[in-house]
Amino acid sequence: MRQHLRYLLREDKQMTKTLVEMTAEIIQSQISTREMSTDEIKVALNETFQTLKGLQEAEISGQDAGDDENKPVMDPRKSIQRNKIVCLECGQEFKMLSPKHLKSHGLTSKEYRKKYGFSARQPLCAKSLSERRSKSGKERGLPENLRKAIAARTKKKK
Repeated sequence: MRQHLRYLLREDKQMTKTLVEMTAEIIQSQISTREMSTDEIKVALNETFQTLKGLQEAEISGQDAGDDENKPVMDPRKSIQRNKIVCLECGQEFKMLSPKHLKSHGLTSKEYRKKYGFSARQPLCAKSLSERRSKSGKERGLPENLRKAIAARTKKKK
């Protein structure tokens, strides 16, 4: 996405589009491909505008806008939300970060968790999906073998 934004900024030198107009175009194209709530649109507009502004300032000052390539796209603690999880590598939103997607970034789920400071047991999925799975598992009850293993482990500790 950053490369696309850099392209738009370079293109902007030849055209006379403002950052606001470029931001609106980007978000309009996102809205045309997927449904977004009003709040998501507001956040996307703000984040896109700030990114474009930062890229423009970096270009004007002669700095390389790629200096922050290793920084996550957002605060890791805010990336796992109620109905989505944001990939900290590319900024895409998902219900769950699949091993296939993480592999596209050259990471395993274990490496991703370690890189961004998540605990080893943190599910890489939206909170609602995690809760649904937990509830479903509880409704099915514990399998007999697991119940025996827990009882044996408890007995061993005493």
